[in-house]
Amino acid sequence: MTETGKAHAKINLSLDIVSKRDDGYHNLKSVMQTVNLFDEIMLECVPGEGVCVDAGRPYLPSDQRNIAAKAALAFFDHTGIKGYYSHIKIKKNIPVCAGLGGGSADGACVLRLLDKMFKTEFGYKTLETIGISIGSDVPFNIEGGTKLVEGRGERLTALPPVPFCYIVICKPSFSCSTPELFGRIKCEKIHARPDTDGLVKALYDNNLGGVARRMYNVFEDALPRGRQDISDIKNALLDNNAQGAVMTGSGPSVFGLFENKEDASNAYKQLKENYSECFLTETINNQV
Repeated sequence: MTETGKAHAKINLSLDIVSKRDDGYHNLKSVMQTVNLFDEIMLECVPGEGVCVDAGRPYLPSDQRNIAAKAALAFFDHTGIKGYYSHIKIKKNIPVCAGLGGGSADGACVLRLLDKMFKTEFGYKTLETIGISIGSDVPFNIEGGTKLVEGRGERLTALPPVPFCYIVICKPSFSCSTPELFGRIKCEKIHARPDTDGLVKALYDNNLGGVARRMYNVFEDALPRGRQDISDIKNALLDNNAQGAVMTGSGPSVFGLFENKEDASNAYKQLKENYSECFLTETINNQV
């Protein structure tokens, strides 16, 4: 049995760290948006046991350390279905360790494909419940779209879609350690936070400019010194008439929202001269 699907990246229009939990995780408050940049997944299940992932990159694990493999194992554990070996082939288009949720999107896509393959018809809520055991961004990536994400990532509130716009995403050559950034965050000392309520209102008002003006990510203030690329990319996006620009997730990718495709193309071409991982894409309303 074989199924194929797309695993779309996400961006954080806002990202706030509310508090540290007793279990060691953090409570988040974030508005997330799906974009039309995606990995391509092929899932094959045959008689046998175990799971293997081929992501085409030697530094990505092929065993159960890979979030796509974790997803398959979690699905079979939840359903009690036995006797199948899963081979997951991923064509990676989303940059790795970029703040774009590529691994989580892959895991979510595997859950959706297995649900379809075995006709379990769980629906989004059950898949999201399975997903939170795999990773904090997985529940959002089950359905995608535009959502307010709270708690560890398990509390999802559907929002009006971001008014259609073009998005330029640029990843600097370095990566950010998510555990390190969380370690640098002291919730009680965060002075600048996103206006999430104002951003949500702008979504209900269908006001792209209002959304863009309120984009903010508290992780930007926790970055180690010497990350000038973040500011350089933001400035290039804004100089080319981006409505707003901000880092996504724990970084280091930066994105800008554009009403005008020509402006977005100009920003993309300018950044592509210095950064190999640069993408011109757009908003979409869900993962499927």
